[in-house]
Amino acid sequence: MTARRRTAAKYRRRRIVVFGGLIVLVAAIAVGIWLVIAQPWADAAAKAPSTPAPTASDTPSPEPSESDSPSPEPTEEAESGKPAPCEARDLTIEAVTNADTYAAGELPELSISLTNKGPADCTLDVGSATQTFTVSSGSDIWWRSTDCQENPSSMVVTLAAGQTVLSAAPVVWDRTRSSVDTCDQDNRPRAPGGGASYHVAVSIGGFDGPVTRQILLY
Repeated sequence: MTARRRTAAKYRRRRIVVFGGLIVLVAAIAVGIWLVIAQPWADAAAKAPSTPAPTASDTPSPEPSESDSPSPEPTEEAESGKPAPCEARDLTIEAVTNADTYAAGELPELSISLTNKGPADCTLDVGSATQTFTVSSGSDIWWRSTDCQENPSSMVVTLAAGQTVLSAAPVVWDRTRSSVDTCDQDNRPRAPGGGASYHVAVSIGGFDGPVTRQILLY
């Protein structure tokens, strides 16, 4: 009886071991089949966020070339359409007299001729405040129109290209020596006559006439 019981017990242990091995084997096969079918890493790769393609707003703009550079701002004169101020190279300024010689008692009348020889219209202040007449004999200045000038004024005008204008009202020289200290005197020194030579120089708008005009007094 003891030998049979030992044999039966040993047989049951063997069956248990074999059965347990079968269970482990079946379980391993099942797991392998699940891994092949489910493929959890492939699902994770499919669900991983992908890098979006760059949009137009993400694309950096190219560096501006010289042709892309903004044009210079127009000048104020170009925007307004107004003529620019006259420059010396635009102007011809000449002294004008109503005669070349003056008999005793005749008073010279002095004017300014102004020409815009430039290619475009330009503006200039031609008012009496900007006009100067100077009469000299050699290096001796006899008379200046500004020494005793009254109520000087400004007047800005537009000179058309090629236009020549003459001062409207001539300035009269009384044939005396001028001075800011003797404007109210009636006995100022008188310029000698007898064919004496004098030269008239003019300026206007801040520009000087390059050439004087000669007159003779008798």
